[in-house]
Amino acid sequence: MTELLTPRLRLRSWRPDDLAALSELNADPEVMRYIADGSVLSPEQSAEQLARFRRLWDEQGFGLFPVERRDSGEFLGWVGLAVPAFLPEVLPAVEIGWRLKRSAWGHGYATEAARTVLALGFEELGLDRVVSICHVDNHASANVMTKLGLTLDRRTTVPSHGGAVKVLALTGEDYRSAAADRPRF
Repeated sequence: MTELLTPRLRLRSWRPDDLAALSELNADPEVMRYIADGSVLSPEQSAEQLARFRRLWDEQGFGLFPVERRDSGEFLGWVGLAVPAFLPEVLPAVEIGWRLKRSAWGHGYATEAARTVLALGFEELGLDRVVSICHVDNHASANVMTKLGLTLDRRTTVPSHGGAVKVLALTGEDYRSAAADRPRF
């Protein structure tokens, strides 16, 4: 697994000691409001999630990075790439996504980390297309997606819970054509 650095952030591999911070993130109702059916996760569910995050790196060669501030080491959440199996109609696809704790909202961390992950996806992994999926009312995430250059692909519902979502997409061709305008980390 690769470690990525931005001016303010470190994206690194998952460690067992990340469980407490991940559990706290997943237990915040405001953070989870637009995730799946909006339910918070128990500590046991977070432990299963952490094990899955680590396993997917081995199985797929990409995944979700824990994000921490470089100056303090503070855990902010995660950003990364995953296969969006919860939305079969967009498959095959790779999704870029993020989940940050409330105190990290509004500081540009999601955009900063996601730009670096997009570079990894398109430049290192050779992806042809990346999607991002958010609840139709999650305007903050939709704004990050737009800043990253993704455009609306479709509106649909998630089969498992019937939630309305927007799917935005960015092709490798569009990513490369905007390279001159993109900040490099």
